Amino acid sequence: MGDPKKNRKKHDRPLHPWRKERIDAEKSLVKQYGLKNKREVWQMAAVLRSIRDQAKNLIAARGVQAERERGLLLSRLARLGLVSASAKLDDVLGLTLNNILDRRLQTVVVRKGLAKTMNQSRQFIVHTHIVVKDKTITRPSYLVPNTEEPLIVFSQASKLASVDHPVRAPPAGKSSAKVEVVKEEPKVKSA
Repeated sequence: MGDPKKNRKKHDRPLHPWRKERIDAEKSLVKQYGLKNKREVWQMAAVLRSIRDQAKNLIAARGVQAERERGLLLSRLARLGLVSASAKLDDVLGLTLNNILDRRLQTVVVRKGLAKTMNQSRQFIVHTHIVVKDKTITRPSYLVPNTEEPLIVFSQASKLASVDHPVRAPPAGKSSAKVEVVKEEPKVKSA
């Protein structure tokens, strides 16, 4: 049986705490993607760093096991929608933090039109209004595979499942209902 696994941080803090360029870049990412704090940026940066480190090691490695691991890494990244199916390991080194942040559940919900803003999307996810493939996921940082992207919908138990709910965004591709104003021509009195 054994003891429970030790919980560890899933991110590394910046080496230098007060670099203006880094602070401004992180601030814009937090605002653009509706993140709670900069720790979420650091966590996604750690995910990207581990993928890139693995790719660098596999580029240098030789042998049957290295080939097998290359295929597994590329298939995993293709499944997540980070690279194309015919990508090479050099393409993995070209990934950016924005590529990772675009695959988060929070971002995909906004892109699908289920929420109007990133913050609203985050609230829908945390409050269990969103389900992915009949599973309730309450983690906005969940990286959505390509196969699960069309299966993101509102939960049937949620009040937001109703199309008439006032909080719901209008369906993607359709503009909100516009009120038509009909101008009446002034009546001319005949004398």
